[in-house]
Amino acid sequence: MTSQTCGVVLIHSAAAALRPHVSWAVGAALGAPDHLEWTPQPAERGAWRAEQEWRAPAGFAARLATVLQRFPDLRFEVTEEPTALTAGLRFSFTPRLGLFQAMAAPSGDIVVDENRLHEALRRCESRPHELAAAIRRLLGQPWDDELEPYRYAGQTRWLRVV
Repeated sequence: MTSQTCGVVLIHSAAAALRPHVSWAVGAALGAPDHLEWTPQPAERGAWRAEQEWRAPAGFAARLATVLQRFPDLRFEVTEEPTALTAGLRFSFTPRLGLFQAMAAPSGDIVVDENRLHEALRRCESRPHELAAAIRRLLGQPWDDELEPYRYAGQTRWLRVV
């Protein structure tokens, strides 16, 4: 039996010409007509933003992120809430950095597993000054830094990293 979960897809930046294609891709992944409502993106002239909550089997966020990264000019995030059987997930994508994937705690905090930390320590063993940058990358800080201006969703509301 597959656990059901929910999440959010946030399209932070899409060119006008991409909107119908992105809407179709999200709808096709959900197996239902899309319900993306596009609004202008104040952080980038001519760009549009949209967000949609979803409910689907656990693992759906990975499938949706895989579909969306095929549009290399998008900026997006996809989140998935944890279930009793699965960890929460967060995917972030920017054209410059590519795709970031991490497990997320119920609080929204990024969880870095032991093996990834050991690998960062091993890679930086002879260059300890690079360890802080490696840990920031494991936590998705470069993606957060790049996406923060795009998280602005209007005059009175901000989407913020927890």
